Amino acid sequence: MVAELRRDDMAGEAMPVRDAVAFRLVEHVLQSVRMEPLLVNPYDQEQYGKMLDTLDTSKRKSADDEALYVTYLKALSEAVSKIDIMYHHSLLNNIFSVRIWYLQRDTMVALLDLITRLAAVADQYLRECLQMLVNNFTPPIIVKHNNEVPPWAVSRKKEIFSRLCESLKTISDTVPLAPRMLRDIIDRSMPKLFDNKAKMISFVECMLGLDTDRMGDLIGAILLAKVVDLITELDVNITWEDILQEEHNKGIFEMELEDLDGDEDGDGFGQAGTKVLFGGNACAEKLDGLMVVVCEHLKSLDRQCLYKEFVILKTIFRASLLRVHRSKFAQFIMFYACSLDPLILGEEFALFLTDIVKNKEEDPISRMSAVSYVGSYLSRARFIPANTVVTILKKLVDWCVGYCDYQSGRDATAIPNHQLFYATCQAVMYVLCFRLRSIMDYPNLKSDLFHMPFGFLFRHRLEPLKVCLPSIVNEFLRQAKDAGLVAAFVDPASEDAIESDLSRTFGGIDRLDMFFPFDPYLLKESDRYIRPNFEFWSMVKTTYSDDTDDDDDELEGLDAPEMNVGSLDDHVEIDINSDDDDLEYSMNKMSITPHHSFFHQMAMDSDGGLSMPARIRPSTSPPSRWAMSGGSP
Repeated sequence: MVAELRRDDMAGEAMPVRDAVAFRLVEHVLQSVRMEPLLVNPYDQEQYGKMLDTLDTSKRKSADDEALYVTYLKALSEAVSKIDIMYHHSLLNNIFSVRIWYLQRDTMVALLDLITRLAAVADQYLRECLQMLVNNFTPPIIVKHNNEVPPWAVSRKKEIFSRLCESLKTISDTVPLAPRMLRDIIDRSMPKLFDNKAKMISFVECMLGLDTDRMGDLIGAILLAKVVDLITELDVNITWEDILQEEHNKGIFEMELEDLDGDEDGDGFGQAGTKVLFGGNACAEKLDGLMVVVCEHLKSLDRQCLYKEFVILKTIFRASLLRVHRSKFAQFIMFYACSLDPLILGEEFALFLTDIVKNKEEDPISRMSAVSYVGSYLSRARFIPANTVVTILKKLVDWCVGYCDYQSGRDATAIPNHQLFYATCQAVMYVLCFRLRSIMDYPNLKSDLFHMPFGFLFRHRLEPLKVCLPSIVNEFLRQAKDAGLVAAFVDPASEDAIESDLSRTFGGIDRLDMFFPFDPYLLKESDRYIRPNFEFWSMVKTTYSDDTDDDDDELEGLDAPEMNVGSLDDHVEIDINSDDDDLEYSMNKMSITPHHSFFHQMAMDSDGGLSMPARIRPSTSPPSRWAMSGGSP
């Protein structure tokens, strides 16, 4: 301790006094200055000024100053009842403006203890205390070094985040109003689109640290919603031009078979494939970092917390993501969450999407988007077992058949009035392009699939084979015929006359027929969370593949897990108003692709036929050279 807090009877020796004596002195000074300045004892005013000077963190401190700083903080913690917002405004300002990142450990602990005690003072400092803690979610940024966090701050980040979250939890346990006020403060303090990447990632990382235990129950849903909103905002601000600019001539949307050039480890991405993962775009780099933070957060949860989080994420997805057709990456939060528990969460998400498709009470945009999601999800999620795929396909096919039955008694109407029907048919074919061979390996699943009325569906006068995306139809027919699934129900004379104009009519000016939400992932750093569970087209074994696998013989005669796919006679609820003009009007308002789409025009100008869209990245992108060359996947 220094001179101002030493005993008067120590003959000038600068020996420390006991903390209890120091606490009494600080309490006395606080009480003495609670009056008009002219009435304050000059000595007490001087001591108060010295205390303010010591608590000013903008000044460099010696070891003695640091020790005195800690003593003052501890003393103030014991005297919070003496602090008055009117007479001690400067003192409070020094406390609430502290950046704890610069403090030594003992000083930081003492300060946070003072903050938690101040927050408990009735109707006084709760908002200021919470705001101070939230302000410290972000470490100091060094502008000179590309706006990066200094190494010393990185090394302390885990400890500081832990102490901040602990302080906020303590305040929330003490003050019932705190969680509600904290939600409001976090909402107003959330990083903005053009904020620094380091600030954005650090803030979200600390914020998600609150999403545990009681705090998670109180504000977890709000925290996750804010994070997903931020990720979605970054996502939709990554334009096609941003993605294309570095390799415009080569084509960032090249198909997956082109990406396999130089693939030596068989992981589905070779040297060419790695070039597809783009960087250099500010929004993309921020989004990439945030996706890492969210995936790490989900990965760290135990099973019970993961299930709670999944329920929240599902609600957020339904409210915020399902109808956003310009998102390319945000939806992979759901993909990764499902991969952490495929048997429960993976299947639940597929059923959740299917229920939206079949529910006539849902709005047309949500139903169209949900069918695109379920088709892309079942195709790309390697963790979804074949029996689940067949279960969902059965539900979708039954809905389509019911729709056909209803339409058979009505006059023919224009193609756009059947958009949901065509989208569902296309989703079924798209899934089978990826999963037909694996389903055929299980006799019981093969039997279930062969009992589905594909012949009736594709021979119906609505002619889905002539309306759905030609590249998907061609690939589906090639595999289905090889497997004996469709036999000869397609008239060979009309098979080569599949018209892209019809497909374009179904998709509308924004090409809704080309929306595949789980197309291959393009972000560099967070790719490691998605890739192990993602099915690239290069990995797919088609029914016409020449390659044989030694393991194939072992699967012969094996049945997949038992499943109940229902009966073809089950009642299928059909929306009798699904062909009204409001569907077409609603769908035309959606924006999922640049308006200057030229996929079909370029395809028609090509001499070759169309091929399976193994990768359309993002799903509404212009065509790659592979797609226009007529090569087979």
